[in-house]
Amino acid sequence: MRTLYKIAIPVSLGILGLIILNSCSVGIPKEATAVKNFNSDKYLGKWYEIARFDYKFERNMDNVTADYSQNPDGTIKVQNRGYNYVKKEWKESIGEARFVNDKSEARLKVSFFKPIWAGYNVIDIDDDYQYALIVGNSTKYIWILSRTKEIPESIKQRFLAKAQKIGYNTDDLIWVKHD
Repeated sequence: MRTLYKIAIPVSLGILGLIILNSCSVGIPKEATAVKNFNSDKYLGKWYEIARFDYKFERNMDNVTADYSQNPDGTIKVQNRGYNYVKKEWKESIGEARFVNDKSEARLKVSFFKPIWAGYNVIDIDDDYQYALIVGNSTKYIWILSRTKEIPESIKQRFLAKAQKIGYNTDDLIWVKHD
């Protein structure tokens, strides 16, 4: 019986820890609201990363793109690619995204290393699905995306104002080069 407790307690704590980690990582910043009436089919395809914060997993990366496609099981395939200009090599990461609630709400969770999931929340998008503002589960994560390598100044200012209102320090954004 004592051996059973030595196994059951650590396994139970481990499972509980994963559940807590999983549930905490897919949130949305307090002042942010995900886009409603979201059309995931219009969102699929290639996006260029215009700006982001300096994340370890994207450090020294330019020419960053994200390509979203539908998986047969209804989830979304996420294929990120970028050029590390220090190491002079292309990097690619493939993950999966799932809707947190209904498909009409742009709140997703994404994983590149299961079972760890992170929040991916589209909080602003233009009517034609050409420009998008994405935030993670806290004000440490933000991305500005575009279908082209540039973004109009009016959209840029709209996204920056929205991000600042939520609590992001937009002075820390890295503006990604595409050459």
